[in-house]
Amino acid sequence: PAKSVSGPAASGGKYKAGTSQKRVQSRSSKAGLQFPVGRVHRYLKRETLSTTRVGAKAAVYTAAVLEYLVAEVLELAGNAARDLKSKRISPRHLQLAIRGDDELDMLVKATIAGGGVIPHIHKQLLEKGKKSTQG
Repeated sequence: PAKSVSGPAASGGKYKAGTSQKRVQSRSSKAGLQFPVGRVHRYLKRETLSTTRVGAKAAVYTAAVLEYLVAEVLELAGNAARDLKSKRISPRHLQLAIRGDDELDMLVKATIAGGGVIPHIHKQLLEKGKKSTQG
């Protein structure tokens, strides 16, 4: 003889039947970003002075800028990889992409490990070589 249970315990859950539970949404998804807004906010708070306050919009803006820069570099590096008939993006492709774009070249001053050098032959060397072969 099983007893029938009535009341709040009948649904067997924490919430009453019929009430909808609100879905938790991350700040990244609210902003329409792939980069983690919460993590960026935590890093901003950690790196600033203890007396400085960091607003919520600052983290969203910073994450959006970072996402844009990464997308730009990856697009150019993907094009460089495809031009060299490779399916993977290597440090060489990143180097070619960053040094090939004037704005990214100004922004990224770092040396890319395994990136190699940009192919460049000075104009005067080319002209001298042409004159000697013709004459």
